[in-house]
Amino acid sequence: MDNKPIDEQKYQQRVYEIVREIPAGKVMTYGQIAEMLGEGYTARTVGYVMHAADTENVPWQRVINSQGACSTGKMTLPVNLQQKMLEEEGVKFDQKGRCDLNVYRWFPEDFKQKDNEQPSLFE
Repeated sequence: MDNKPIDEQKYQQRVYEIVREIPAGKVMTYGQIAEMLGEGYTARTVGYVMHAADTENVPWQRVINSQGACSTGKMTLPVNLQQKMLEEEGVKFDQKGRCDLNVYRWFPEDFKQKDNEQPSLFE
């Protein structure tokens, strides 16, 4: 892996560009976004970028974890704000707080999912 310094602002903007494209009622995972962006991006770093998102211009609530659950849970006020916002968009969650990624996960038209990638841990 190359250890070139990453332009942090450019890095953030690339993440936000993708997130702005996610339609209401659909979600993407942190790892899915990292995979799209390629080397130097990880699910964790996408999460850090999303934590700093301008909530008025970036639909941050549409980015969830690979289990189909919201990672913000008790970190937001009101509690479970992210899940409530997604439910208002029509996303349904089970009793464990997970949505069905086979139903709600969104893929941009030009994105090719890897053949060997498992879409969810819970299929």
